[in-house]
Amino acid sequence: MKKIIPVLTTLIIQLTVIHEATSQTRELGGTGELLDGVAAIVDQGVVLRSELNEKVSMVVGGLLASQEQLPPAQRRPIAPLPIIEEQVLESLIIQQIQLQRAQRYGITVGDGALNQALTTIAQRNGVTLEQMPAALADEGMNYAMFREETRDQMIVEQLLQREVMAEIVVAPREMELCLARSTTQLAQELEYNISHILIGISGTATSAEVNQARDEATEIVQRLQAGESFEDIALTHSDAQTALDGGSLGWREGSQLPTLFADTVILMNPGEHSDPIQSGSGFHIVKLNDLRGTQAQAVMVDQLHVRHILIEPTEVMDDTVVQQRLGTIREQILNGDDFAAVAQNVSDDPAAGANGGDMGFVDPNVFVPEFLEVIQELEENELSEPFRTRYGWHIAEVLGARSYDTSEELKEQRCVAQIRSSKAEEEQALWLRRLRDEAFVEVRI
Repeated sequence: MKKIIPVLTTLIIQLTVIHEATSQTRELGGTGELLDGVAAIVDQGVVLRSELNEKVSMVVGGLLASQEQLPPAQRRPIAPLPIIEEQVLESLIIQQIQLQRAQRYGITVGDGALNQALTTIAQRNGVTLEQMPAALADEGMNYAMFREETRDQMIVEQLLQREVMAEIVVAPREMELCLARSTTQLAQELEYNISHILIGISGTATSAEVNQARDEATEIVQRLQAGESFEDIALTHSDAQTALDGGSLGWREGSQLPTLFADTVILMNPGEHSDPIQSGSGFHIVKLNDLRGTQAQAVMVDQLHVRHILIEPTEVMDDTVVQQRLGTIREQILNGDDFAAVAQNVSDDPAAGANGGDMGFVDPNVFVPEFLEVIQELEENELSEPFRTRYGWHIAEVLGARSYDTSEELKEQRCVAQIRSSKAEEEQALWLRRLRDEAFVEVRI
């Protein structure tokens, strides 16, 4: 069975808890019982020592598990435990800062939305939501903890959308360039699997601090050239949120590469890494892990050309009266009255009514089920009997059908998403650095 790996988080790593690693970081009382404590004070909250221990053991277990999958000759020692603990603690501090900020905004994730997300995760891994606790237990994970961490990550995602993504503007010129590239691109597009190390600098860094960060990035490049593992250095030195994943950013289409180092990556060969690249958030080192091609395809959608008249029941006109009125209107149209003129005069659908009831060609799946059920049974140019939906009473007519290539619309949507994605990496790094600089943090270990 596949491991349960939520898309929403880079911190939830599936593994059997490594008790030997945990025992090196836990505090024991005189009787040998575990004593919880505070690992860090973060503004109005804390990171508990037990949280840190659990995360450290997860990360250590994940690293050991990944080593076991390699041939013996390629295995290498994992990073020292204190360094892993430092990186994990920093990630928990950042998460605590974000959760407190989300709480101030009133951002929450209810059980319904959480269950829906967990159901999706479960389905992608071949189990049901009901089977998930047992599946996680088989991997040494606690379902309640997994559930709450997923909730936290969903909250952080909402905060990110509000404070970062919502502020990213796609300029008209950027859209023009993206669409032009899409039009002239070959059908075969490349995707890039990349990893990244960030040596961060604060927004108020002095020249000496910037130079120190530059020197550290340069030293890392030299260590990489000498054969050290990119993943190990990312884990122990990177200030990016991907540090615990060995710096992995996963697969990206060329147009989705972070703007900062896109031009560098497309000129690299798999296995190569860049020299330090400076930005407002620090110095970046990027590695191209692999390349692959994807075949562009037309996206065909079946559409129906529909028009309708809607009348909503009121206190004056109940359902029976409205149904009878629409029946009369239907007979008048069948006897020669103009559908469009009638719709403009009587329809309670302001958008379609203004167009003579015409909704144009649309994907039938956008309709509510009760509307869809009726129009799917109509022949072309057949006018339905009055029928009820959640919006009121309708008569509807199907004027035609077509199979439509939505590639152009999808291309525009894709360009917007790609431009926003390429800007998001740097904007998020700057945002997190600002939050971290503004927060009160006292490390207690």
